[in-house]
Amino acid sequence: MLHLLFWIAGTGPLHVAKADVVHARPGDDVEAIANALRPGDELVLADGTYTLDSGRFHLVLRGTADRPIVIRAADGARPHFHRPAENQNIWDLDVEHVVLRGIEFSGGSAGLRFEHARHVTIERCEIHDTGDVALRMNDGGRAYEHVRILRNEIHHTRGTGEGMYLGCNHNGCRFAYGLIEGNWVHHTNGPDVEQGDGIEIKEGSHDNVVRDNVIHDTRYPCILTYSTVGNGGPNVIERNVMWNCGDHAIQSAADAVIRNNVILGAGASGIAMQPHQAGTPANLVVVHNTVFDGVALRGATGSVIVANNAIYPSSGAAIAVIGGSTAGVVVVGNVGTGGVSGIPGGLASGDLERDFVMAHHRGAPPIDPFPAPGSALIGAGDPAHVVADDFNGTPRMGSRDVGAYVYAPGGNPGWTIREGFRDTPAPPPETDGGMGPASDGGGPPESDGGVVPRRDAGGGMPPNRDAASAPPSAARGSAGCGCRAMRSMSSSGPVWVGSLALCIAGRRRSRCRTTSASSS
Repeated sequence: MLHLLFWIAGTGPLHVAKADVVHARPGDDVEAIANALRPGDELVLADGTYTLDSGRFHLVLRGTADRPIVIRAADGARPHFHRPAENQNIWDLDVEHVVLRGIEFSGGSAGLRFEHARHVTIERCEIHDTGDVALRMNDGGRAYEHVRILRNEIHHTRGTGEGMYLGCNHNGCRFAYGLIEGNWVHHTNGPDVEQGDGIEIKEGSHDNVVRDNVIHDTRYPCILTYSTVGNGGPNVIERNVMWNCGDHAIQSAADAVIRNNVILGAGASGIAMQPHQAGTPANLVVVHNTVFDGVALRGATGSVIVANNAIYPSSGAAIAVIGGSTAGVVVVGNVGTGGVSGIPGGLASGDLERDFVMAHHRGAPPIDPFPAPGSALIGAGDPAHVVADDFNGTPRMGSRDVGAYVYAPGGNPGWTIREGFRDTPAPPPETDGGMGPASDGGGPPESDGGVVPRRDAGGGMPPNRDAASAPPSAARGSAGCGCRAMRSMSSSGPVWVGSLALCIAGRRRSRCRTTSASSS
């Protein structure tokens, strides 16, 4: 490693922050190469299939907030890690301040199993055809914090079959301050799948945001959250679209804000609030969703608000309140068909054909659930429960339009619902109308080591296909040179000098090795 030391007039010695850009290709010992990475290092993976024939692939990595470790696909490449046997996970990881970007994973037992994760970004990867859950963070006693799961495709799982399994039963571990955004999760409903939730956030997990995801063809709920059991703030579920959910589309026990979602069809309720483990329905806000199935509330014990939703089930009640206490239940400003049972009022009459541009109960696209001219949804909501933006990210500006969309005379200005990644809406407003925690969740921007999700309109863009998604060093050419900021130490503290490039060519290679460690 090249290490420079020199003086700038008046500042004293200038010390280089050491960092490598390392390259690997199929046949290299990627596990050993990756485990040698230090803060600020970047491992760039060449195109091709990396077959893991036997043994555990285990990474223990520690970056820092200002110098995360990055493992990514080379520009234009699609590195594919495949494990033919199901007796090991594809990768096991114990990581902090680490970014994984643009990598494909298939086979194995679990796809990515995290023993420990803090300040981690998983971006533009693909996990599929796993023998069990695709992405899991559920080791007992762990606290998984500030994890960002961004624009990944997860599909065709087997075994228990969850797309994402985050946290533990009975508050045995916690997933907190996470952002699960812009992913495409589908076909977790294979013939040998036992459960197959799309995204499952377990009991005790808190202050997470699940937004802008496309989820369909699951065996269990598309999104399932439990109670936070007092560990922190509620989880936010917003601006997702779901269909062909094998059970409920969204199921929450307690402590959640559910807003601006579009639910085209489910095997049970579109939104279900019901007891689960230690949680009973309380501290729940269900607002401005468009649902083509019913909303069910069972066994309420505290505050539950169901307001300004468009609810059009094919049969049965739009809103059913079953058992429990209704003392804290508010049902107001909703529009739909099927009426309300278990509590008086709260639903204005609607008509499926007249109220939407194109709506049906076939349960999948093509569909356009945007309000039609003259729709009963326009201006019919309760003003006390209007939220800041809509499904497209359009500011509502106090508009009382019911459902996930703000009406516009020219029709839907946003993304057309379809299979694949959705367009990412504009960043949400700074405030959310008092309807829950801040919209971006996951802590402040610096909490993930400075890696901020890139907002693009490329609905079907595969991972890492453009230079804009690559880290800064990749954008400066392919010669393996990474530009790193330099810091001089003076009596007044560190002085950053950003114009000096430290170019290091570090290529470490060896043949694949195997280990006998169990993946558990």
